[in-house]
Parts: sequence; structure tokens; C-alpha cells
Amino acid sequence: MTKVNHFSQEERERYSRHFVLPQFGESAQQNLLQSRVAVVGAGGLGCPVLQYLVAAGVGHIAIFDHDNVSLSNLQRQILYTAADLNQPKAQVAAEKLRALNQHVQIDSFVNQLIASNALGLLKGFQLIIDCTDNFPTRYLLNDASVLLDIPLIHASIYRYEGQVAVFNYQRSANYRDLYPLPPRPEAVTNCEEGGVLGALAGIIGSIQANEAIKVLAGIGDPLVNRLLVFDSLTMESQIIQIANKNERKNILGLIDYDDFCNAPKKTTDMKEVTVQELKALKDSKANFQLIDVREPHEFDICNLDGELIPQAEIPHNVDKIAKDKQVVIHCRSGARSGNMVKWLESNHGFTNLYNLKGGILAWAKEIDTSMPTY
Repeated sequence: MTKVNHFSQEERERYSRHFVLPQFGESAQQNLLQSRVAVVGAGGLGCPVLQYLVAAGVGHIAIFDHDNVSLSNLQRQILYTAADLNQPKAQVAAEKLRALNQHVQIDSFVNQLIASNALGLLKGFQLIIDCTDNFPTRYLLNDASVLLDIPLIHASIYRYEGQVAVFNYQRSANYRDLYPLPPRPEAVTNCEEGGVLGALAGIIGSIQANEAIKVLAGIGDPLVNRLLVFDSLTMESQIIQIANKNERKNILGLIDYDDFCNAPKKTTDMKEVTVQELKALKDSKANFQLIDVREPHEFDICNLDGELIPQAEIPHNVDKIAKDKQVVIHCRSGARSGNMVKWLESNHGFTNLYNLKGGILAWAKEIDTSMPTY
């Protein structure tokens, strides 16, 4: 039986706006007070996540971050000031958050989560919140979430766009169902290189906190088997359904994620064609094969009349890929298709594959400006 909490007068006043909410009330607040949450990353996403969860009264929060505060962080990481420069983010965040709500137990960890320690450090939490900015840690947290059977709130931001999803909630779809393979390292541009709108971190982090509160409090309809995609320039958002392909069956233990996210390695450069070169091939009716490795819902939004073989299905459909003529493989931006070109070259000996540079986004920008994008 759930322990009955007797709220103090201070708590009743602090959480009074929750108590009067329909479907919330004292029972949901009690669920929050008894929850244990691991927040991995105390940066642009982690700052709003931590502030709202502490303010909401989540009982026990652990902050994992091995970085120090730098000057470029202050544009979006709103927990910190110039006085905090060069100090450990996890410790600075914990100190400031304790001042926000003394009823919340806050622990800080400055050691990096890696395959050898993640399961031990994350065991016993009810929820993991991924506020990181790199693929090795995302796959690590996903796999740990599956192995420990702990739900995972995922988010990512880049330039003006953000994404949020709830993974592994009652054995729902996980990150690998959405992204079975990581993109090529050379195809990934980080926030330092590509930039990120500071306010976007606050928006997406707040949505993460909202989803966390729903899961912990037992209210509403979390983003399970769904991916929310938000564009801050247009203020448009869409919900993409995520098929549960039971990728969890392949997660048997934690691996070397740095190696996983840098593989496959190849000594020669990958061949590419530009969108102008692809248009010339199409206009001349050249004998070539065009393969789209995006998901069916993406294909329905816009396509180049190529053959749809989603990325996850490529290993099962290698026989459908021609070896006797030029094959152009494309996706949305060139990352997933580039990864598949490298994988096919390394594992099946293809020498006739070309990645479409910039993907369908480049086609929409440079060839067909009327094409809808997402």
C-alpha cells in the first residue's frame, strides 16, 4: 500500500496550485514526493528540467554531469551565472536547487556515466531523464533504461528544432526502435558548430519536465510510442508515431558506445552526389537506383520517387540493392543514408553506392522549393 503523506502547512501552501488541479490533487503530489529521478546532463535541457522538477516537489533527484560551467553555456543554461565559471555543473546546480526547495533531496555526481558504472549508478531510480548532447550517451542511457526496466524521457535540440519522446514506458518503444543505428560521426554537427537557440533549450526542457511529471504522478497521456518534433522558427509541431519493433530483444548488456557510434570505419572517403547531380540523373532518365532509407511516415510527407527501404530494414533487404549500376541512397539530411552507405560497403562489399549530400532537405532548398519539409 502506498504510504499516506501528511502534508505540512508549508507544503500545502507550496503545492497548492497542484492540489486544486483536476486529476492531480494530493495523490499525484504524493507520488511526486516519493519519486526518485536521475537527470543526466545539467546543461541547456537539464537546467529547466531540474528547476521544474525541484519546484514540483519530486522527492529525490540525482544530477549526473562531469562538465564545468563555461562562458558559452550562459546563453542557454539558466541556472548558472558568470560567478560559476569553471565550477562543476552538477555541484553548482545542486547547491542552487536546494535553495529553491529544501524538501527535495538532491545528489550530485561529477563522474561520467560509462558502460562500466551506469547500471550500478542508475539502479533504483524510477525515471531517467536524458538531457545529454551526444549519441554515445544517448544509446548508453537507452540500453541501461531497458536493462533496468526504467522509463526514459529523451530530448534533443539542434539549431531551431527540438524533439521529445518517452521511451521504455511499460515496455513501449525505445530509442533503438527510432534510431537503430547512429549517424556517421562526420555527419553529426554539434551545437558548438551548428548553433542552438537559447530559448529552445528552455522550451524543450520544460516539455521534458512536463512528461516526467505526468509519468511520475500518474496523470495524462505521456509521449509513449510518439516523437514530438518542434520548430521554434515557425512555432509548428508534429507528433510522429514510433513503431515498437522490439529492438529491446537485442539489448543484452552495455557495450563500448564510443566504438559503436564511430563504426563502421572505412579508410576511403564515401562517394556522394549533390542534389543537382541527382536531378541531372533523373532528367536524363539514367539507369540508376534511388533508395530512400527514411521511415514510412516521412516518405508520406515528401519523397523523390525513390524505393522506400527504411534504415532498420536495410540489413534484411540487401538483395534488393543493385550491384550492377549506380545506386543513390538518401534520407532527410544525409546522415542516416551516409551511415547505411558505409555499413553496406563495409559488410557487403558494395562499390557502387552514393550518398545524396544534404538529403531531401537540400533538394527542397535548392531544387524544388515548393516541396513540403519537416
